Amino acid sequence: MRVFTSLYILILVYIIAALVFWEINLQKQSGRIYAQEVITLRNQVDSTRLPNIYKHEMDMLNQKLKSRTMQYVGEGATFLIVILIGAAVVYGSFTRRMMVSKQQNNFMLAVTHELKSPVAAIKLNLQTLEKHQLNEEKRKLLIDRCISESNRLNDLCNNMLFTSQIEGRQYKPAMEIFSLSALAEEMVAEIALRYSRRFQEEIAAGCKVVGDAPMLRIAISNLLENAIKYTPASQPITITLAHKPPMVVLSIADEGPGIPDGEKRRIFEKFYRIGNEDTRKTKGTGLGLYLSSKIVEQHRGRITVTDNTPLGSVFHIQLPLA
Repeated sequence: MRVFTSLYILILVYIIAALVFWEINLQKQSGRIYAQEVITLRNQVDSTRLPNIYKHEMDMLNQKLKSRTMQYVGEGATFLIVILIGAAVVYGSFTRRMMVSKQQNNFMLAVTHELKSPVAAIKLNLQTLEKHQLNEEKRKLLIDRCISESNRLNDLCNNMLFTSQIEGRQYKPAMEIFSLSALAEEMVAEIALRYSRRFQEEIAAGCKVVGDAPMLRIAISNLLENAIKYTPASQPITITLAHKPPMVVLSIADEGPGIPDGEKRRIFEKFYRIGNEDTRKTKGTGLGLYLSSKIVEQHRGRITVTDNTPLGSVFHIQLPLA
């Protein structure tokens, strides 16, 4: 990238220098034309015998010189503006392509990790079941973990699938009235199988909304997974659901490192993640928050993030009450 930028600036400076050189030569040529026209005028008109005619012709020559000068300056300035605009567009396009390429590379690395983790966990649990004679309680625990990891894998695949469908405008949500309270309680209970004693919930009953339950399930699941990634195991994650007519507000508060103010808007961009995939500690695809924001927007809602006190972040989903 640095080599390209240096070469690009060098070429741009060369083009501008050539344009300035061309402008200077044109002005010199215009001056020589003016000088030759003055000599011709002096040979044709006697300034002492016909001063009025001579003055009129000189005024005409000066006007032509001024007109040529303005024309050359105008053309040069126009060319310069066009060159600078073109250079800015080309450079901006190239940098965006480089950024997208880097984000896609990070995405592929992240997806590889995210796919391998649940597969490895399922394989380990199944191998344990195969090699050891376990009592019914332990067998059920391992089977529940396998189901939980398979759900996690399914959620990841759904994220990629729904992102593609939403961007291609191929997915039409099936809107219906359902209980967001029941959905939130079900999701917390499900994710608690993998992360026990991590959640504190304050879910109000009777919060009904109009929407696509499977899509909102994905949006909430992404926020819960995000909170788990960034919250130390010893700290709680608080989920609250409350009536705030005409809206219902679902909040997920973590006690992680928090999000800088400059990053709060960018975290909802596709593929955007802070840092490099090779160096950051937490893994992810960069699709979760992006997809959650798109789903909430389709439900005429709003998703925001604020600072938690004293540490961490709070994600808020606001949806219209049914």
